[in-house]
Amino acid sequence: MDLSSFLTSVLTSFVIFVVLVLVFTWLSRRPGNAPVYYPNVLLRGLDPWEGRRRGTRSPVGWIQDAIAASEDDVIAAGGIDAAVYLVFLSSVLSILVYSGIVLLPVLLPVAGTDHGLEASIGIDSPNKSAQSSQDFSAMDRLTMGNVGEKSERLWAFLLSVYWVSFVTYFVLWKSYKHVSNLRATARSTPDVKPEEFAVLVRDVPKPSADETIKDSVDSYFRALHPSTYYRSLVVTDHTKADKIYQKIEGHKQKIARAEAVYANSKTESNPEGTKPTHKTGFLGIIGKKVDTIEYCSEQIKELLPKLEAEQKTTLRDKQQRSAIVFFNSRSAAASASQTLHAQVFDKWTVMEAPEPCQIIWPNLPRSIYERQIRQAVVYTIVFLVVFFYMIPITAISAVTTLENLRQKLPFLKVVVDQKIIKTILEAYLPQIALIVFLALLPTLLMFLSKAEGIPSQSHAVRAASGKYFYFIVFNVFLVYTLGQTLFKSLTTIINHPAEIVNMLGNSLPGAATFFLTFVALKFFVGYGLELSRLVPLIIFHLKRKYLCKTEDEVRAAWAPGDLGYNTRVPNDMLIVTLVLCYSVIAPLIIPFGVAYFALGWLIAKNQVLRVYVPNYESNGRMWPHMHTRVIVALLVYQITMFGYIPLKKFYYSPILLPLIAMTILFAYICHLRFYPAFAKTPLEVAQHELKETPNMEAIYTAYIPQCLKPDKLEDLDVFEDCQSHSTSRAPSI
Repeated sequence: MDLSSFLTSVLTSFVIFVVLVLVFTWLSRRPGNAPVYYPNVLLRGLDPWEGRRRGTRSPVGWIQDAIAASEDDVIAAGGIDAAVYLVFLSSVLSILVYSGIVLLPVLLPVAGTDHGLEASIGIDSPNKSAQSSQDFSAMDRLTMGNVGEKSERLWAFLLSVYWVSFVTYFVLWKSYKHVSNLRATARSTPDVKPEEFAVLVRDVPKPSADETIKDSVDSYFRALHPSTYYRSLVVTDHTKADKIYQKIEGHKQKIARAEAVYANSKTESNPEGTKPTHKTGFLGIIGKKVDTIEYCSEQIKELLPKLEAEQKTTLRDKQQRSAIVFFNSRSAAASASQTLHAQVFDKWTVMEAPEPCQIIWPNLPRSIYERQIRQAVVYTIVFLVVFFYMIPITAISAVTTLENLRQKLPFLKVVVDQKIIKTILEAYLPQIALIVFLALLPTLLMFLSKAEGIPSQSHAVRAASGKYFYFIVFNVFLVYTLGQTLFKSLTTIINHPAEIVNMLGNSLPGAATFFLTFVALKFFVGYGLELSRLVPLIIFHLKRKYLCKTEDEVRAAWAPGDLGYNTRVPNDMLIVTLVLCYSVIAPLIIPFGVAYFALGWLIAKNQVLRVYVPNYESNGRMWPHMHTRVIVALLVYQITMFGYIPLKKFYYSPILLPLIAMTILFAYICHLRFYPAFAKTPLEVAQHELKETPNMEAIYTAYIPQCLKPDKLEDLDVFEDCQSHSTSRAPSI
C-alpha cells in the first residue's frame, strides 16, 4: 500500500468517526432515544439529563463526563468486572505511552536518516538512487527495514525491546496489585450475596438404595461441618419442568399482548373493541382460529397441574450427583470451598458457587472424567478450527489485493483501474474482509466452551475469550503476516519449526502498513459505531413501532446486555499484540495504538456508565486471563524481535534471550503472588462482618431454578421434603 492509500484510509476513517460522534451527540439529546443511549441510567432510576440542559449539550460533553467519573461511579454502574476492564485498557495505554516517549524520538530519526532500503537492492549510482526513491514510501523509510545490515544503529532497536519490556513489567505489576485490592474490597463488603454462603459440590458418590442423593449430601456435610452447615439443594434434571414453565410464561405474555391490543382497539366508533384471535397451527398461520385471551387462559389452567406434578417428580426422582451446599456464614463457605473433603480426587469435588444467575445447570452433574474427556475433545476441535481457518484467512490476505482480483476476475479491470476507486479499495478492502470474517467465530467458541462442562457463565466467557485470543493472534497476526508464503513453506515449518521465527522476521516489514490501517479502521470506525449505537437505535424503533405492544416488550427491545467480554477482550488483545510486535520495527504504529486504547477507555467508560447492564458479577475474575495474555503478547513480541534482528546480520541479538527468560519468570512470580486470591477467596477477606443477619431461606431460594421455585409448590419446607426421604431439616436462621 502506498502513502496515498494509507492517508486515504486514515483520513476517511477519521471523518467517519467525527460524523458518528456528531450523530451520537444529536440523537442522544432526543428524549425518545433515551432507552438506547441511557438504559443503565434509566434502570437505576436516574434522570439521564440531570444537571445539564439537553439542548446545549456539547459534542465533547460525554468526554468530560467520562473523565470526571470516578472508579466508584464505574463500579456502581457496571460492577467490578467493568472497572477491571477499564483498568486493562488504561494499563495498555500506559505501556504504549511510556514506550512511545522513548521509541518515537529515538527510533524514527535513527531509521529515517539511514539508507538501508537502497543498499538492499545494490544501488551504486545517482540514477539508480533517484529511480529507487520512488519505490520506497516515506513510511518505509521510518521503519527498521531502512537500517542497514551490521549497522551500529541497530543497538537502539535492540535496547528499545528491553525498554518496552521493562515498562510492561512495571505497569502490569501495579495493575495486578490494584485489581487484587478491588476484588478483595468487593468480596469483603457488608452486603449479603447468596454465592458467598454457598459452595458447589460435584462428583457426589452414588448413594445407598434406601436414601436419596439429597439425604447423602445432608448427612455427609452435616457430619463434617456440624456447626456451620445449613442445608443443601440437589441439582435435578428439570428440563421437562422448564419446558412446561416456559410454555406457561409464553401464554402469559400472549395474554398481556392480546389485552393491550384489545384495549387499543376500543374507539368511539367501536367501544366494544375487537378481541385478538390467532390460529392454533404452525406459526399461527394454519389451523383453527381461536380467541387469544380465552385460549391462552385455558392452556395455562391445563399446564399448571402438569407443572406441579412434574416439579414433585423432578425433585424426588430426577436428582443428579451434584448439589449447592449452604453454610450460615461466608467464612465457613469460603473455608469449605478450599478444603479437601475426600481421600480420592473423583469424589466430593468442592468449589466456590457461582452467582445464581450464572449457573449452567446441565453442566453441573457431569463427572470429573466426563469433564476431562469433553475438555480434551473441545481443545482438539479448537486446534483444528485454528489450524484450518488458516486456509480462508490466507485466501483473504492473498485474494483481497487488487492485483490478484484483476488476475482472477478480469471483468473487474475496468472498475479497479480507476484511480479513485483503486485508492479506496486498496485502503479498505482487505481490512473489511478480515473484520467481517472474524465476526463469524465467537458464537462457535462460546458453544465449545460451554460444552467442556464449565459450571458458570463467567467461566465460559473467560474460556471463549482465551480461545478467541489465540485464534486471532495465530490467524490474523501470524498467517496474514506470512501471507502467500505460508503454504509454500508449510513443509519447512513442519520439519524445522524454528524456521518460522526467521520467516516471520522476513515478512513483518511488508505487513506493517496493513496493520497500521487495520488498527486505524478498528478504532475510528469501530468505536464510532459503538458510541453512536446506530444499529441498536434502528432495531429498537422498528420493534417499538411494529412489534411491541406491552411495556415488558418495549423494555426487552432496548435491553442492552453487557460489554460482551468474550469478543471485546480478545480483539483488544489482538491490537496489543500487533502494536507491541511493531513498536520497534515500525514505531509509527505506537500513536495509533495510543489512540485505540485512549478512545477505547473513554468510550467504554461512557458505555459502562450509561448503556450496558452487567449480566453477572465475577469480581474481576477476568483479570488474571487479561494479564496472562498481555504476557503472551509480550513474549510473541520478544521472540519476533529475536528472529528479526539477526536478519540484519547484527550478531548481538542473543542479548535478547535473557529478556524472554525474564518475562517467563515475571509471569511465574505474578501467578504465585496474586493468582491464589483470585482462584479462592481468602479467609481474611471473607470474615468481615455483615451489615445485617443473612436471611438463609432467601439465600437458599435464590438458587432454586425458576421452574421449581417454592411459590409453585406450597412453601420451602415442602420443596425440601420432595428431595428427601427424611423430614428432618436444619432450623432456619
